[in-house]
Amino acid sequence: MTIGRSSSFLARRFTALLCALLLPALAAAQDWNYRVRPGDTLWDLGGLYLKADVPWQQLQQHNRIDNPYRLPPGGLLRFPVRWLRVEPAPARVLAVRGSVWLTAANGSATRALLAGELLHSGDTVQTAADASVTVEFADASRLQLREHSQLRLDQLSRYGRTGMVDTRMRLQQGRASNRVTPARGPASRYIIDAPTATSSVRGTLFRVSAGDGPQAGATEVLEGRVQVSNRHGHRLVRPGHASRSARADVAPEAASVLLPAPQLRSDATTLAPLPAQLAWQPVAGAEHYRIEVVLAATPEILLFAATTTDTSLIIDDLPPGALRLLLRAVDAQGVEGLDASADFLVSDQPPPPLTVSPVHGQTVNSDRPRFRWSQAPGARSSVLQIADEPRFLAPLQQQASTGTALRLAAPLPPGQYFWRVASRDDKGRQGPFGQALPLQLTDEPINPGLQPPDAAHRELTLRWQAGSDGQRYRVQVDRHGDFRAPLVDETLAQPQVSLKRPWRGPLHVRVQYIDDDGHAGPFSPPQQVKLPCRLCYGAGGGALLLWLLL
Repeated sequence: MTIGRSSSFLARRFTALLCALLLPALAAAQDWNYRVRPGDTLWDLGGLYLKADVPWQQLQQHNRIDNPYRLPPGGLLRFPVRWLRVEPAPARVLAVRGSVWLTAANGSATRALLAGELLHSGDTVQTAADASVTVEFADASRLQLREHSQLRLDQLSRYGRTGMVDTRMRLQQGRASNRVTPARGPASRYIIDAPTATSSVRGTLFRVSAGDGPQAGATEVLEGRVQVSNRHGHRLVRPGHASRSARADVAPEAASVLLPAPQLRSDATTLAPLPAQLAWQPVAGAEHYRIEVVLAATPEILLFAATTTDTSLIIDDLPPGALRLLLRAVDAQGVEGLDASADFLVSDQPPPPLTVSPVHGQTVNSDRPRFRWSQAPGARSSVLQIADEPRFLAPLQQQASTGTALRLAAPLPPGQYFWRVASRDDKGRQGPFGQALPLQLTDEPINPGLQPPDAAHRELTLRWQAGSDGQRYRVQVDRHGDFRAPLVDETLAQPQVSLKRPWRGPLHVRVQYIDDDGHAGPFSPPQQVKLPCRLCYGAGGGALLLWLLL
């Protein structure tokens, strides 16, 4: 086991050494061409591009120039690459998601890496679970280091002001996606050394896996071409193909076709408003699927990532902006296929309104409850949704209103529900929904809390519990309790009624609450008032009144 590990290590180091020595030597044997501009002199150009120990006279001899002070505009000057000035070219951290750590080349303690920082040759970057970091190099090439990954930056340099950049790194663990700027000269390099093979490019879009556990390393090419090699052989991988590298002591495998992009199901995919719901057709040969959400304008910046063996996924939360969905199939060897993509917009304007009523968890005695909210800044209308689960995957009802209140158009059976509201601007563009609030609907009528009757001056006054502001009350009083021909049937603004006739015997009373928009709830259960005798009734406070609830 120890011998095998040593052999693998030596093979990796040999490959890295080969790239570090052989490729620069080949580039150094070439020339970088510069097109002369009006006013150029060898003196000035030598100061801009040549190393300090290379005099401009050598450039004159190399190009066989008679007059170094008069260069014909439009002509080409050849600069040997080995003469060009080389200087550090730090990389910049564009974005960090989750926990990402930096171990600096200067030996300082490992610490959290932040967006906007600069990375230097010799630095090591490591990501945790559900984390990623996006790095931009001096030539605008970008690398996205995914979760559970480790990357060491071996070489970050540029050849002065030529535009040529030398970027070399080691993917020690995990995965990286790369978008490489086309080479600007013979010395431009972008090399990733993985444990089993090295990938070198001159402008392309590709992914590299270091190979974890039983899975081999792989290079997956989406655009351009990538040279994959180790000391036992090399493969030129074209777009839509991948080459796997199981071991450092075996040549990379022949390129194979990537799995096709999954087909999103339009009938079951809704990306906005959130939560985003995805569904796709299964891909033959796929063991699982990877879903990513990136910035549409900068797809190397990863905002969300997940894997699933299902053919559907729900994304509850995403930051606002112009976003892009990427979906790909992954085979049993861990090789990721072509991307299905879809752009969408998550808007945070106008903001959602503040909810007023019903309050969180309130029980409402109505099958068509009324909802109220505030007017959000910039809003011209609102959208109300009702669902029977908090993620609103299949809203039961949706209604729009230009005001700040509405009542459900269709009744709902008793049960647990959730409601939320979003704002729309004057062009109909909808912002995000606010917090979903739980709501309990019941078909039990409101208990009016009828108080003991008050008998005085040959009048009987009945009082009950007041409702909300603006509500009215319909009260019915009946002798028999069937309310087919009630003795009293009145609609009142106050929660009380006075009866001027001194009836004998029991009376039956029920109350109905009416909202200010005219919606009437069910009648309360009848309550019975027993009057023992006419004399007792007329006596007022001396009468004994029996109070029974049906």
